[in-house]
Amino acid sequence: MDAVHQSQKIPAAGVVLEADIVIPEPARGVVLFAHGSGSSRHSPRNRYVAGELLSAGLATVLVDLLTPQEEQLDARTGELRFDISLLSVRLIALVDVLAEQDATAGLGIGLFGASTGAAAALVTAAARPSAVQAVVSRGGRPDLAGEFLRLVRQPTRLIVGSRDVAVIELNREAIGRLSGEARLELIPGATHLFSEPGALEQVASLARDWFVRHLVSASADQDHR
Repeated sequence: MDAVHQSQKIPAAGVVLEADIVIPEPARGVVLFAHGSGSSRHSPRNRYVAGELLSAGLATVLVDLLTPQEEQLDARTGELRFDISLLSVRLIALVDVLAEQDATAGLGIGLFGASTGAAAALVTAAARPSAVQAVVSRGGRPDLAGEFLRLVRQPTRLIVGSRDVAVIELNREAIGRLSGEARLELIPGATHLFSEPGALEQVASLARDWFVRHLVSASADQDHR
């Protein structure tokens, strides 16, 4: 599959964020990744999932929601990784950029959130109901989205390892507050990082199928009218 690979510095919400973007030709949608606590766009787990999405014709955007200076501060204090308001404001700005950039304008936008990034993804979905079409959470903390959960009407798939007991309960509580289609998927035998053999492959398959099902480009939407 032909694809354009780009590394960009994207102005968003008053800062400049570093992103790796891959756009296949043709693209059936674009998925923006929101990384979790202490992670980055270089996360091997999210890069694996991104590769599987690309094979299904989905563009991917892996971006650091913190600047390099903020990441250094967070590595010492851990104070920014749980700042859902900060992460959400930047993710919302990135969604707006994708909706306007020539390469991605018109593509249906999905959000893939991991850990605390899942909360930011859900807040963003609530804030951009017409732009964001679907959400997937991997080992996420949707509970941290708080009152925004009830405003999320997009189809949402929450994926958790069956041995990640505390996070399972948080996801079960959150799913009842989501307004749209929502599913909780448990990966048998998997822990929080899905490091067990075959676990991450199951995550990628579930995410790919969800986005392929729910992301619709503007041109395809016109064709069905």
